Amino acid sequence: MYILKNAWLNIIRNKGRNILIGIVILIISITSTIALAINNTSDKLIVSYNEKQDIKATIGINREKSRENMNFDKDMSEEEREKNKNDMFNIYSNASSLSVSDVEKYAESKYVTNYYYQVSLGVKSSLEKVSMDDDFSANMKKEKFNNTNNSDFTIIGYSNLDSMEEFINGKYKIIEGEILINSDSCVINSELASMNDAKVGDKIQIIDPNNEKNVITLTISGIYEETSETNDEMNMFTNSVNNILTNVKSLDEFINNSDIAKSVNPTFILDDKNNIDNFEEDLRELGLNEYLTINTNLDEIEASTKTVSNVKTFACIFLILTLIIGGVILFVINMINIRERKYEIGVLRTIGMKKSSLTLQFITELSIVALISLIIGATIGSVSSIGVSNYLLENEINNSQQEINNINANFGGERKFDRVNGIVNINKVESIDATVDIKVLIELLFIGIILTLLSSISSMISINKFSPLTILKERS
Repeated sequence: MYILKNAWLNIIRNKGRNILIGIVILIISITSTIALAINNTSDKLIVSYNEKQDIKATIGINREKSRENMNFDKDMSEEEREKNKNDMFNIYSNASSLSVSDVEKYAESKYVTNYYYQVSLGVKSSLEKVSMDDDFSANMKKEKFNNTNNSDFTIIGYSNLDSMEEFINGKYKIIEGEILINSDSCVINSELASMNDAKVGDKIQIIDPNNEKNVITLTISGIYEETSETNDEMNMFTNSVNNILTNVKSLDEFINNSDIAKSVNPTFILDDKNNIDNFEEDLRELGLNEYLTINTNLDEIEASTKTVSNVKTFACIFLILTLIIGGVILFVINMINIRERKYEIGVLRTIGMKKSSLTLQFITELSIVALISLIIGATIGSVSSIGVSNYLLENEINNSQQEINNINANFGGERKFDRVNGIVNINKVESIDATVDIKVLIELLFIGIILTLLSSISSMISINKFSPLTILKERS
């Protein structure tokens, strides 16, 4: 009690010096609070990103495996080279020929929480295909519109809205009508609609090029345009101009009655990023071809948090520099303080005060000043950090909400999605309320204790080094 009382009297007695110490600690506490709050908010944002982004796994060609098996020796004849090319083509064609039943079988893995897929195949239609076979563009005919099975169109069936990634990422956008995923309907490219004078509500026929009796009728529910094309004189039409988009249910019977080669592109939503290898092992056991591999969007997810991670890194560096500079200043001020109070130390030691008690008194003085400054600094820093944290959070909230709005617009109609393909809305109020919490205050208190102890080292060394008699002799 005596030490505490004496420490408080010394603080009052030496106002100027303690105010200077208090100002230094106040600045440190304000900057530390802001840096810790930014760090805390950044952690929450990164967690938010990771929670809202689904871990997507797709199946693709194993390029490493393909390089191992490609043998094109320079001494090979042209016939051998051609044979090797054909063999590899056949291998990859067989490897990548997934069926819907394969996808459903793979989706039974315990690591899969959801899945969706696209089925695409070449067909004919009652519509007239868009081509460049006219007088104006006869010299610019594009072979991409011709098909080996004499099909004029590519029809793509989607299993659900999540599988319609072209609309989600903004490549396609509905400009008239809407997408009706659970009906015998389709959407067509605006250029195809214009060439055929087709409009929403018209019916079209999808015809099997290998069996003209195999026909289905679909109603045009929407017209879309491709927003990411690069039109020039050598590319008059968009890549999707002859694509007809529908849902897999509308194509079930048509596909079952046809021998047309089809392409199935699945996407699996995994429960955790740590289970990617386990998921691949499951698929190998279920018969996944060795020439296929599992691709994920982990790099994409990490890239989406890179900016926030950079802000967090900046805050950490700023905090470290502040503590180093502040600690050095406090240490120097404390050394000057000890030299000025050298005679006082000599007197107290002469009347019998122990070194440990004297050291504790000096630490107590600094602790009281530090505690008062930390409380004031934490209050100011908390208020200041809200503006910085709000800026980070509001940017994230606005970006997320804008993504939802854009996706709603791309699909057409009056849909109001809360979550589409891993993109979710964020609750603004709850996120901002959590900016400065008990964690930040505990970290700030810990910083204050460390700074107090480090800056008190000079007093500990001096008190143990000084001889009371020598001090008093020098004074006299």
